[in-house]
Amino acid sequence: MKIDLHAHSSASDGTQSAADLVAQAKAAGLGMVALTDHDTTAGWQEATDAAMTVGIRLVRGIEISCSRAHRSIHLLGYLPDPDDPRLAIELARARDSRVTRMDRMIQRMADDGIPVTVEEVRAQVAPGATLGRPHLADALVAKGVVATRDEAFRELLHDGSKYYVGHYAPDPVTAIRIVRSAGGVPVLAHPFAMRMAPVTDEMIEEFADAGLAGLEAHHRDHEPEEVERAVRLAGQHDLVVTGSSDYHGTGKLNRLGENTTKPREWARLLEQAHGVKVIEP
Repeated sequence: MKIDLHAHSSASDGTQSAADLVAQAKAAGLGMVALTDHDTTAGWQEATDAAMTVGIRLVRGIEISCSRAHRSIHLLGYLPDPDDPRLAIELARARDSRVTRMDRMIQRMADDGIPVTVEEVRAQVAPGATLGRPHLADALVAKGVVATRDEAFRELLHDGSKYYVGHYAPDPVTAIRIVRSAGGVPVLAHPFAMRMAPVTDEMIEEFADAGLAGLEAHHRDHEPEEVERAVRLAGQHDLVVTGSSDYHGTGKLNRLGENTTKPREWARLLEQAHGVKVIEP
């Protein structure tokens, strides 16, 4: 069975609805797909209904944006209970912070004469979705300021841009503990993808001690030597090795199933979960 444990819908920064994502996963030959939108579970029900219709196993998950020492670190949480109070509060705090951050970024652009409004950005956001820079990028494309989402990030929205404003993000150890308390299983997403400030070996050891369950080793943004490093570290700290597409629809080049997780590795994660169940059609 082909398993892809990292994909996004329009409930965060993907370009397709949760239902369309699930249908595409089935068409791509996957036997199981995880929906892991940023800081939200808004797409879970739609994805569940679609999975039952098309006949594919669905792992309900999230991707929590974390921060440590000026590093952007992403944590995947599989099968947590969305009604867990600590998790619900943390996700709401992150989403609220993204709204105020967006207002500030738009104001910085306005001060420079870049014509985009809050209303135009919100028009790009699906109901209940987590607001993010990709929506600002799409608004800039719609206005003709840039030609593509990629160009928007490259020229205006990257982390080093003068228009960039950060948002609230918990420390990874805090996020790991929250996912665990909600019955979920935490896996570190693409740990070496941030070239300017990758996760260190010492951090991974600390995260493992805090309850981290796995490392996403096989990822488009990892070079072969980085995959080897992740696999080595996983072995040292008894962590599960995963592989995923990090699919975003047309927003990125990533394709469903381009990297996958071995069934035996998924089984190691599943035995640690006691939040919600895998959707079995």
